[in-house]
Amino acid sequence: MTAAAHPGEAPAPTGFFSSDRFAGYLLTAAVLLPMLAFLVLPLSAILLYSLRGPGGIGLENFTHTFGAPRFWTLVVNSVVMSVVSTVGTVVLAYGYAYGLARAKVPFTGLWRIVALLPLFAPSLVQAQGLILLVGRNGVFNRFLGFDIDIYGFWGVVISNLLAAFPYAFLILSAALAVADGRLYESAEALGARPLRIFRTVTLPATRYGIAAACFVSFTLVITDFGNPMVIGGDFNVLATEVYNQVIGQAQFGLGAVIGVVLLLPAALGKIIEKRIARKQHALITAQSKPLVIRPALGRDVAWSAFVVAVGVLIISVLAIVIVASFVRLWPYNMTLTLRHYEFDVQNGTAPIWNSIFVSFASAIAGVALAGLCAIVVQKVRTPLSGPLSLMAILPSAVPGMVLGLGYVLAFNAAANPLNVLYGSFALIIILNVYYNHSQAFLITSTSLNQIGGSFDEASTMLGASMTRTLGKITLPLIWPTLLGVGVFYFMRSMVSLSAVIFLINPSTQVAAVSVLQLSDRGAVNQAAAFSVCIMAVVVGCLALVRLVLVATGHRNITLIR
Repeated sequence: MTAAAHPGEAPAPTGFFSSDRFAGYLLTAAVLLPMLAFLVLPLSAILLYSLRGPGGIGLENFTHTFGAPRFWTLVVNSVVMSVVSTVGTVVLAYGYAYGLARAKVPFTGLWRIVALLPLFAPSLVQAQGLILLVGRNGVFNRFLGFDIDIYGFWGVVISNLLAAFPYAFLILSAALAVADGRLYESAEALGARPLRIFRTVTLPATRYGIAAACFVSFTLVITDFGNPMVIGGDFNVLATEVYNQVIGQAQFGLGAVIGVVLLLPAALGKIIEKRIARKQHALITAQSKPLVIRPALGRDVAWSAFVVAVGVLIISVLAIVIVASFVRLWPYNMTLTLRHYEFDVQNGTAPIWNSIFVSFASAIAGVALAGLCAIVVQKVRTPLSGPLSLMAILPSAVPGMVLGLGYVLAFNAAANPLNVLYGSFALIIILNVYYNHSQAFLITSTSLNQIGGSFDEASTMLGASMTRTLGKITLPLIWPTLLGVGVFYFMRSMVSLSAVIFLINPSTQVAAVSVLQLSDRGAVNQAAAFSVCIMAVVVGCLALVRLVLVATGHRNITLIR
């Protein structure tokens, strides 16, 4: 039995095309089609080109590459450098996070900010700073009489260590942030000494965080491009070889082979990290007691000294770059000047404004696409939700240089109807969106999962459509998270180098690439000035958004995750 419509009231729309089911499929298509075009297609192009040789499809490129002694030298260089950098990164980051979480270190908030400073600059700024400190014309060698050779293996290791440090610190800080105080009280009651408590209680409780930090750091380091280019000297790695093969020799097939080789450890590391995360069990239960950190003079002084030492190193590497940007001619004329901020080099200030435009556009597009993807996966639930969820996190296992090369191979082909995008800012923006898609998707999904289902149920009972529920309830509840995702996109796009290096031309130059090119030419001061401008823009963006959040009563929202 059906109820008659009231006089003068339009009948409710019926049928598939007016249903929530149709809207769900429409939203799914709006997410899936761009992902196929701008993520799956470029990765497929990498695999195809790696198999395409002079004789047609086959393993000729792999045979040629694997048969060259130089290739295996690069593999050994990359693996050894990455292992040493990863171990150093995790040890320093664990000690730093432990000191801030488990000791009474003065100015804890300040030292947390210091740990994140490398995130505000392109990774190669770490190499810049090391050269200015301990390079041939650095402070220690030229002014203090030392004879330190930082170029080569150890320069790459230390610069990559500093670049990966904040990522490891964020993971390990989360692992050390909570603890069950009952375990520590029991250990102390049984007479265990601090070192034994650390070995038997703290380390086992944080082993998953340590493993995750190791895999994340290793992936970042082995695929890094900027630091080896700036400070590596004669020490070459796989990431720089991709650049040399593609840009220097136009050997796209051989570059694709090395891209596939770089893709394997990144993907393997991501898979292992996910498996470890699934095995992690809850450390805090309803019966747990919070761990209270009591003052202990010897411990607090020791950990404060460690935190300060690491923090001063991080500050020094970045501060010397700032100083060099205000010096007339490093290191021969140390007179202070603003001449390098006149940007009288090629393209002038255009790369900085280009970076701001690209980053702002990437933030808007990224919020829209990653946010919509999270909504489709979490709220719409179609047969495609599972595959879409896997594709959404796929970029986290793809090095930026590999994805960038895939964009060249896919969109530089005349047969591709999207070839019109090649050489434009639009393609760089799209690359930024999908290179950083995984983190944005996971952040938004976490926020959506925190919204109870009762909101959707109440809206449905009141007769609202799915799209109306999204617009009136879901989006207003998660807007602070979406704002944070936008900041994340802006910051990452401003400092991105390896992902966009293959797509840059004179009309689409961005600031991070200008830093690399100026450093390569020996224009130390101008490169430093560009780096300072990038850092200033990122910090200014964070400060502005923080003011907006405070003004709207959302001061507890975390912008850097």
